Amino acid sequence: MLFDYIDGGSYAERTLAANVADFERMQLRQRVLRDVSSLETSTTLFGQRLSMPVALAPVGLAGMYARRGEAQAARAARSAGVPFCLSTVGVCSIEEVAKAAAPPWFQLYMIRDRGFMAEVLARAAEAGCPVLLFTVDLPVGGARYRDARNGMIATTAVQRLAQAADGLAHPAWLWDVQANGGPHTLGTVAGSAKDLKRLVEFFGWIGRNFDPSITWRDLDWIRERWSGPVVVKGVLDQADARACAEAGVDGIVVSNHGGRQLDGAPSSISALPAISDAVGDRLSVIVDGGVRSGLDVLKALASGARACLVGRAWAWSLGARGEAGVVHMLQILRQELLVAMALTACTDVALAGGDLLV
Repeated sequence: MLFDYIDGGSYAERTLAANVADFERMQLRQRVLRDVSSLETSTTLFGQRLSMPVALAPVGLAGMYARRGEAQAARAARSAGVPFCLSTVGVCSIEEVAKAAAPPWFQLYMIRDRGFMAEVLARAAEAGCPVLLFTVDLPVGGARYRDARNGMIATTAVQRLAQAADGLAHPAWLWDVQANGGPHTLGTVAGSAKDLKRLVEFFGWIGRNFDPSITWRDLDWIRERWSGPVVVKGVLDQADARACAEAGVDGIVVSNHGGRQLDGAPSSISALPAISDAVGDRLSVIVDGGVRSGLDVLKALASGARACLVGRAWAWSLGARGEAGVVHMLQILRQELLVAMALTACTDVALAGGDLLV
């Protein structure tokens, strides 16, 4: 059930597949006889120095993949010198992650209770969260058929028995997470999620509490309550990107929610160049969806992004080996980026442009 939740997408998963396939179709331009003895991967984003143009994307329920998973991943990100972004629907709270590692970037889903939302924003500010990612592409949940088949949405007695059997078949996970990794709540919004008793009720809670009536006015509401950088996550259209720039946000994330919302939408990397051209230097453009390697990071930079959010890669690594797995994944990503830079004669990520692509 948990594997399908992170691995899958909506409907026939065509957009999920396109996110990866469109990266794979891109060709880097190999260059030779250039001095690549010194390579610079670090960059500055929203006033924060990053060791490479990568951040760990918000991933819901990560605390179910390993014991207090968000805290472990945040420590790995800190050791690698990249940001960690905490999901509104993470198991660990803002305060727990900030204490365990460093104040995370905070990803906000807007729920109907605006009073509680104001409290969450105040908590994020008090914890020192440097950046707010406002996710706008989930006014309603996409139909994720894997989650229906495995029982994460449906809750029949047969499916509950199957889930129990699945847990018993994974004794290491059962001991690490189920027995010793509690509490299994949505730490940041636990105060508003009292009707969420079990994990299988997660999507029902989203349907009852996420607000489909959000508009550009809610961005003004957030601005009144948040003084730091605001990044709008879930932009896939040039007109929406221009509207974000006109609204004065600090950045956007070109994203289709990892192929988990509107199936049949364009891949993030295919939408990126036109969106980057549309907004120019008015805001910082980030991309997520399909980033699986350091080569993908360089392709994204060459297509107009300032940085990439990496989601599934760290969730899989966390489930496999906890914090050490995420550390290792980031080391691999960095080494792949360095090799790609050297073989394309790109000596500084700040210089990555369209000339790196065939």
